[in-house]
Amino acid sequence: MSSPPHSASSSSSSPSLGTTASVLDLAPVVPVVVVEDAADAVPLARALVAGGLPAIEVTLRTPAARDALRAIAAGVPDAVVGAGTVITPGQVREVVAAGARFLVSPGWTEVLLGSMRASGVPFLPGVSTVSEVVALLEHGVREMKFFPAQAAGGTAYLKAIAGPLPQARFCPTGGIGPDSAPDYLALPNVACVGGSWMLPADAVAARDWVRVERLARAAADLTAGGTSR
Repeated sequence: MSSPPHSASSSSSSPSLGTTASVLDLAPVVPVVVVEDAADAVPLARALVAGGLPAIEVTLRTPAARDALRAIAAGVPDAVVGAGTVITPGQVREVVAAGARFLVSPGWTEVLLGSMRASGVPFLPGVSTVSEVVALLEHGVREMKFFPAQAAGGTAYLKAIAGPLPQARFCPTGGIGPDSAPDYLALPNVACVGGSWMLPADAVAARDWVRVERLARAAADLTAGGTSR
């Protein structure tokens, strides 16, 4: 995951990351979390971390998102919590102040990229075309979110661009589940995938954190080909 100027190594200063070079290397899956009730944030994050998924992307899609991010940052020290659906410089400043340790955007512009780079935390800009990938490489950014993964071409697309653009490294997100994740993880240019299948709506509504932890553990065990690690 890119960080100023473009090295991923600065994220390794965190005790939670140890010697890991990138947030993308913490686990094969980054949970994409939509929090409706901030009171659920801490137990939800604890369940994900207990299941082996420490990197957690809280998306800015609900009014509770910022409070949830702040609660996880303060209450779950083993979590590496980040903010997703970041699309403005103002949001960048807000989420970093709330404790976000990485940033994820669905796409990028020069203005947004500059703001994320200046934030001081690792960032993962979104791409869906070869031109966007090449443009980020020109900026020294080598780790990206491929979104929306399934709709934008899926594994076939990523496999096709691995040859001409081997230096680009992706976290595909969008339409990925436990059955398709191993196919993505088998690709040489995929570091991990983003998804929310370990957070089914009925389990979250029932606050069934035991089930969430069980699904998170299964996700953490995913590898290329679907075998256990």
